[in-house]
Amino acid sequence: MRQYTIDGGRCLYLSKYEERILKGEYGYAKQKAMEILVALGDLYDAERLIPISSAQIAGVSYTSLGDEGLEWLETLTDGRVDVLSTLNPSGMDLDKWRFMGIPVEYASKQIKIIEAYVKLGILPICTCTPYLSGNLPTPGSHIAWSESSAVAFANSVLKAKTNREGGPSALAAALVGRTPFYGLHLDENRRSNVTVKVEMDLEDVWEYSVLGFWMGRILKGGVVPFIEGLKQNDLDRVKAIGAAMASSSSLNMFTADILGDTKPYPCETISFDNFTFKDVLETLPDTSIDKGEIDIVCLGCPHLSLEELRRIARLLKGRKVRSDMKLWLFTSRAVYSAAERCGFIEEIESSGGEVYRDACPALAPLSAIGYTVMATDSLKMWFYGRHLAGVKTLFLPITECIEVSTRR
Repeated sequence: MRQYTIDGGRCLYLSKYEERILKGEYGYAKQKAMEILVALGDLYDAERLIPISSAQIAGVSYTSLGDEGLEWLETLTDGRVDVLSTLNPSGMDLDKWRFMGIPVEYASKQIKIIEAYVKLGILPICTCTPYLSGNLPTPGSHIAWSESSAVAFANSVLKAKTNREGGPSALAAALVGRTPFYGLHLDENRRSNVTVKVEMDLEDVWEYSVLGFWMGRILKGGVVPFIEGLKQNDLDRVKAIGAAMASSSSLNMFTADILGDTKPYPCETISFDNFTFKDVLETLPDTSIDKGEIDIVCLGCPHLSLEELRRIARLLKGRKVRSDMKLWLFTSRAVYSAAERCGFIEEIESSGGEVYRDACPALAPLSAIGYTVMATDSLKMWFYGRHLAGVKTLFLPITECIEVSTRR
């Protein structure tokens, strides 16, 4: 190992191979990637870089990347990723974008972005649930993921180790197969230090979303909450906790008794009860929106699982989407393929629902298309719909989302 002296005499240890990358001996793209990682290591006082097994890269939609981001990507043409790497959702279904009403100019730029990533060896798997699409890390493995809900799921459920990377740092880690050794890569930072005692019966997925959103609101960065008292631990419920928690905070991990984790002792205990639950709902902005104003319902943030698509197909049985309404569902291509084989896609589409892949509605140009008010059952979608998609957003249980968008 060699010392790379940075800022005030602190040292990041680089191997001879890493030092050669930094000097540009392996090309421009890897050199720039190493510069990003060294700067990140400097910022967080990392002592060294560690190998990673996979990467998941944000900064994929044209909405978030823009022309400057695309131009930067196209400067990295001599690079290839060193590890399994997948992408965050884009701003549209890469095949069915015309059906979404996406403008041609936007679609053209979005396709160029995907092509630029593919040239780097990144798989064109655009999803916020990479663990359902082949990017499934083993417990204890170090990874570099950037999508907030995926990061929370990886740390909390899969027991892999990742910080919440930015798009550039995740791409840099993918290009050299390494990431700085700090944060949640360190075991001492993964120990729970506050207990959240659930003192009410949480049943549906959207209720678990409220719990996660509340934890993010009241807990500070660096906290790893231990959740006690939940009754159900299926994929969709724990996925909803992490997604909502990460959208309302910088928290990237939780532990829970239902996940087999051990309660920390001694530590502070805070309670989540019916009063707390109602308070979260009553303090959400846009709660006064009339349901009659809704012109689009979006479900699938994070991307829908096979079980969620099955449930939606059942809820739509005997119903039709209203002519003045859109019902958009979002999932990964892997789950879409399985749902198609099971007949769920046909059932949903026969009721007028539209199922899209590759995309996230919060990253799609909803306001430019003409939508003004969206309903969703995800507090993550509620948060980003208001801040990124430029539409008013109403948070409702999935049953109400189906009711407001359909008729018998």
